[in-house]
Formats: sequence, structure tokens, C-alpha cells
Amino acid sequence: MNDRLDPSVLLPDLAAIRAAHARIEPHVHRTPIFTCASIDAEVGATLYFKGENFQRVGAFKARGASNAVFSLSDDVARRGVLTHSSGNHGAAIAYAAARRGIPSWVVMPDASARVKQANVKRYGATVRYSGMDAASRAAVCAEVERETGATMIHPFDNADVIAGQGTASLELVDDVTSLDVVMTPVGGGGLCSGTSIAVKGTRPGTLVWGAEPAHAGDAAKSFRSGRVEPLPTGMTLTIADGLRTPLAPRTLRAIRTNVDAVETCSEDAIVRAMRMLWERAKVVVEASAAVPLACLLEGVFPAQGKRIGIILSGGNVDLDKLPWQ
Repeated sequence: MNDRLDPSVLLPDLAAIRAAHARIEPHVHRTPIFTCASIDAEVGATLYFKGENFQRVGAFKARGASNAVFSLSDDVARRGVLTHSSGNHGAAIAYAAARRGIPSWVVMPDASARVKQANVKRYGATVRYSGMDAASRAAVCAEVERETGATMIHPFDNADVIAGQGTASLELVDDVTSLDVVMTPVGGGGLCSGTSIAVKGTRPGTLVWGAEPAHAGDAAKSFRSGRVEPLPTGMTLTIADGLRTPLAPRTLRAIRTNVDAVETCSEDAIVRAMRMLWERAKVVVEASAAVPLACLLEGVFPAQGKRIGIILSGGNVDLDKLPWQ
């Protein structure tokens, strides 16, 4: 890391991602990679899906959370950890805290998907509810922090979290050595940041693409403008609930430095991609995980003939609210 930079934009390097991989190995799965010939035919490319939907807590978030929690000193860790999350990161923090034997608190919007609320509680966290807006969330987090002394672990604006997220792509490029592209969905940018550092550090000729819903298209705008753009207003929230988050200066820096393109897709394409993965690949993925495939189905990237690795970010789905019902 470059200590002359503002701490808010400090990023892990490849060595930090390799160290994270060794640190979290006892606590996470090395997830499988699978292919699907009929999906390849739809997009005109060869796709290698990294199944983080099979990860602990059902999402890649277990990687970053475990690295952050197990990087804390004993004195700091014993006071517990705190985060805010719509679901997957909260469950991951609860899981990692339980593995370390420390308490955890998760601040969640009261409208969070029920399956994700249940995940967080099942792993032992104390849940505190907030409104959907950032001000409400910050106020509840500050209150919990004052009451408990717990250490805040941000879902993506944290170098240890980013390093942990990068371990998924470290495995992917190790297992499939001749990829032309690695793709991830983009919400707050922690996964895309860690992926881009890992991929460019090990396979500098491999492209990195970020994919997001047009209804939460802030990362594509930020990538082009060079500044953190707000989430779009005046439109329906995307069904990809895990991606309803703007970038931070830290993740924007990583993406602008290492990512080759960020593009968006429609809500209809997300539903189509999600259903295609369920029906043809026989894997349960949440809407956020389907966004990279949705972008390929809509042809927003030059994918023809390429070998593309895709991080399937998670599989925590509310089965009572499937988008095609």
C-alpha cells in the first residue's frame, strides 16, 4: 500500500490478497467452477462460472468478512464487530465473528429480504433495524458503536474486506489459466476492486469487466466521470438488491485503475439471466449474481469468441418473491 495516499483510498496489493487467501483458508470454501454449453451458445462465448453461491453463508462476502475479522488484534476483537448490510455481508460478519468467538451486531434496513434477515440471525448476530436511507443507517450504526465499543467493518470501503473478496478471482485464474476476461457484478465495488487487483497482478493481459443494473448505474457513470456519482433517482429500485449501493472513493480508485469497462443491463435481462442459470445450469443464484450474464445476453460487452470467467456472487433468494412469479 502507498502510505502517502489518503487512508480513505488505500487499497490492498496482490501480496495482501495472497495473505488473505492463506488467512481465510480454514474458514471458507474453495468454490467450484462450472460451465454450461447452452448458455455459451446464447452469448457466443465460453463462460466459466465461479460458484460463490456455494460459499459459506451463500455468498462471496464470507471471504472479505473473514479476512477483516481475523485480521483484528485480540484486544480489539473481544469487543465485537459491527456492520451495516442488506443481508449477505451481515451474515458473513456474523459467521466470521462466530468462528472467532466474538459478538457481532448488524444494522439492516427493515425492508431487507426475509431470507437475508434470517441468515444474519442464524449465524448469531444481534440485528438492529434502520430505514432504507443512508442517514438512518449511519445513526443506528453510531448508536450501536457507542453502546458496545464494537469495531465497524464496512461492507466494501475497507482494505481487508477488499483483499478477502479478491481471493475468489485468485482461485479462478489459478484454476482456469487462459481467460480473456473476468467479470463481476458491481454494487459498492468491493468484489470488483479485489478482483481487478488479483487479476491484473497475476494475469495482466486479462480484461476485467464490471456489470451493474441500469437502475443502479452509478458505477458506470463514476467509471467514466472519475468521481463518485450518486445512485440514480426517480426510477424503480433494481431487483438486484445487493447492488443498490454507490461506490466509495476507495473502490472507485481501484476500478478506475484496474478495470477495463463497466456497463449496465436492463431489469428484464437480469430476470432472464437468473432464470437461465436456474433452468439450464441448475444452480440457485440471486438477482445480483445474474447481472454479469445479463450484460452478456444484451450484448453490451464485446464478448464474441472470448473465454470469460464470471464470479457468481451469491445465492440467497427469497423463494416467496421470485421475479418471474
